[in-house]
Amino acid sequence: MLKRVVTGIIMILALVLIVALGGVPFALVAALALSLSAHEMFIALKTAGHRPVKWPFWAGSACMVLGALLIPAAQIPLLIPAAAAVCLVTIALVFFRDDPKLEDALLSVMPFIVITLPGLYLFAILRYDLKAVQVTLYAMIFSISIFGDTLAYFVGSQFGKRKFCPAVSPKKTVAGAVAGLLGSLAGALATGLIAHTATTVAGLPSLAECAVAGLAGGLAAQMGDLFASLIKRHCGVKDFSGIFPGHGGMMDRMDSILFVTVAVFCCRILFRLIIL
Repeated sequence: MLKRVVTGIIMILALVLIVALGGVPFALVAALALSLSAHEMFIALKTAGHRPVKWPFWAGSACMVLGALLIPAAQIPLLIPAAAAVCLVTIALVFFRDDPKLEDALLSVMPFIVITLPGLYLFAILRYDLKAVQVTLYAMIFSISIFGDTLAYFVGSQFGKRKFCPAVSPKKTVAGAVAGLLGSLAGALATGLIAHTATTVAGLPSLAECAVAGLAGGLAAQMGDLFASLIKRHCGVKDFSGIFPGHGGMMDRMDSILFVTVAVFCCRILFRLIIL
């Protein structure tokens, strides 16, 4: 427990620093986190006896990240056919093996779909002109994930009795899931209140947007966590790696964040459309 808490505090402090710096430092750290997550997933799949194709993922991911950061906003839709091309090339390469297997084709595409594509939204937020909006959105993403995960862990371990999804994650309970959702909501609202207290710049998420993003992000976080648990269960591993004592690997930390990022970004687009 102590090791988990200490590691968690150190990670939060490092996260606050990176978010505050923003720009190139944040982009570099985000790219490193996504790369480590993918590396861990590929290792887990190999441990399970699969033979995933890797090089289209790395080449395609690098191009997609650079595109999300550099190309004009009007050309962003071009990333959609580019992503489809990466998936098709990856699958096609499995066809020409001596022993092509359907699961190898599908699992080769999985890291691109569940890591790279959601991760692009982390870079897309850097395209916002106002630093205050960037920091607020990043803070909301991470607070939804951290508050939800922390409350779910402590409430579930102390009061959880009824299992939530035992076939995928035997330790998760209904009490923990409910507490996690409330924690995510509280984290999003706290972020919004602090942002509106600290600055009055236009474009900040309203408290209504924060509430919707907190609930949607809370659900997405738990889906991401369960999906990662399903992968680990399939591969026969407890954690993706052990780089964070008490917390597992990078993918063990990024699983919920990636799903939350998509939810928060979708809420942002929805509320911008409503306002306009």
